[in-house]
Amino acid sequence: MELQKVIEQAVVGLGYELVDFETSPRARLLRVFIDSPKGVAIEDCTKVSNHLTRLFAVENIDYDRLEVSSPGLDRPLKKEADFVRFSGQEAQIRLRLPVNGQRNFTGVLAGIEDGRLRLERDGAMQVFELDQVDKARLVPKPKF
Repeated sequence: MELQKVIEQAVVGLGYELVDFETSPRARLLRVFIDSPKGVAIEDCTKVSNHLTRLFAVENIDYDRLEVSSPGLDRPLKKEADFVRFSGQEAQIRLRLPVNGQRNFTGVLAGIEDGRLRLERDGAMQVFELDQVDKARLVPKPKF
């Protein structure tokens, strides 16, 4: 079974969302980013890490180091559901191809409609094909 699917099934089974998954060259470092509606604490990361360590031993998955963490305040948006969940929040979007000579946009997420991302910028609504979004991240708004 594909490594990402193994990890996703395990993470979802524990009640978390798999936000992202990275490997270093030759998969010696495995980096797993998890989230949940109530947020992620160190105990959550420990729980997932311990579970994945045992699972990898059973599945004979070879690696040197495993890191499990939250996606951070600048959480990447990967799935259509992410754009819906974080509607109303500010995000940075990078497109695969430029629109009017521009690839990078920052604005407030206004949801998805017919596979198209709606982004409010400077009082105007911009619409992008979701499959043209190369990268998207939330803009951190720390509260002190």
